[in-house]
Amino acid sequence: MTRVSENRTADMTGRAAGHPSVSMALGALFVSASAVLIHLSGTSPGTASFYRCLLALPALVPLAALERGRKGGRENGRENAAPARRRVVTLAAGVLFAGDMLLWTAAIGEVGAGLSTVLVNVQVVMVPLLALLVDHEPPPRRFVVSLPFLLLGVVLASGVAEGGAGGSRPLPGTVHAVLAAVCYSGFLFLLRRGGQDGRAVRSYLWVTVAAAVTSLVAGALWQGVDLAPGWTAVGWLALVAVFGQVLGWLLVAVAAPHLASHVGAILLLLTPVGALVLGWAVLGERPSLLQLAGCAVILASGAFATTRSRRES
Repeated sequence: MTRVSENRTADMTGRAAGHPSVSMALGALFVSASAVLIHLSGTSPGTASFYRCLLALPALVPLAALERGRKGGRENGRENAAPARRRVVTLAAGVLFAGDMLLWTAAIGEVGAGLSTVLVNVQVVMVPLLALLVDHEPPPRRFVVSLPFLLLGVVLASGVAEGGAGGSRPLPGTVHAVLAAVCYSGFLFLLRRGGQDGRAVRSYLWVTVAAAVTSLVAGALWQGVDLAPGWTAVGWLALVAVFGQVLGWLLVAVAAPHLASHVGAILLLLTPVGALVLGWAVLGERPSLLQLAGCAVILASGAFATTRSRRES
C-alpha cells in the first residue's frame, strides 16, 4: 500500500468519525457487496470467511500503524498501561464476527437466503437491548415506534412473505441463523465499544486477526477450509476483502462509537437492501414488488427513527 493511498484512506477514516451517520450508511452499502461476491467465488463458508479477513490485513496493518503515528507521544503513557480488557473486547468481537460469517453463510443454503436474512437482522432489536442492559442506554421513543415497521420491512425485503423460506435443512438452518444473529449482535456491540477510546482502526485490525484465526480453525473443523481455492476464487474473495472488510466494516468500526447504538443498528439494515439491489444488477435476481416495498419501508422507518438522534449525536 503506497503512502498516498495510506493517507487517502486515513483521511477517509477521519471523515468517517466526523460524519458518522453518513459513514455508517456507506459502510453498510459496501458490506452489502459481500454476499454477491462470495456467491461468485463459489467457496465454502470457512474458506470465504478466512480469506476475506486474511486478504484485508495488508491494507489494515499500515492504516493501524498510521493511526498510532498520528497520535504520537500523546498516548504513549496510556498505551503502556493499555487495559487488557480492551484487547479482550476486540478479540471477542473477532471471534463473534467469525461465528456470524460461518453460521450465516451455512444457513443460506439450509434455510434459504430470505429467512436467514430476517433472522440475522434481528440485530436491530438485540444491539439496542444489549446497550440498554449493559450501558444503560435507553432507546428513544421514535425507535420503539418505528421498530415494528423496520422488522416488517426486513421480512418483506427478504422474500419470506412470498415463499422465500426454502432450503434443504430448515431446522438446522434456523438454528444456525439464530446463532448467527446472536454472534452478529454481540460483534456489533463489542465493535462499538472497542473503538470508543480513539483507537478504532487498531481495534478493528485485532478484530480482523481474531476473525481470520477463528474462521480457519472453526471452518476446518466444521465444513472445511480450502487453502488453495484457485486464483479465480481468490480474486473474488480479494474483492470481498476490499469492499467488505477494508471499506465496509472499517467505516462501520470508525463510525459506530460516535453513534447511538440504535442508530447504528438501523443504518446497518441498508446491508440487505444493498444486497438486494446488487443481486438484481449482477446476478439477475429480480426483486418482487413486495421486496421493493420492504426496502422502502426500511428506508422510511429508518429515516423517521434516526432523524432526532442524528442531531443529538
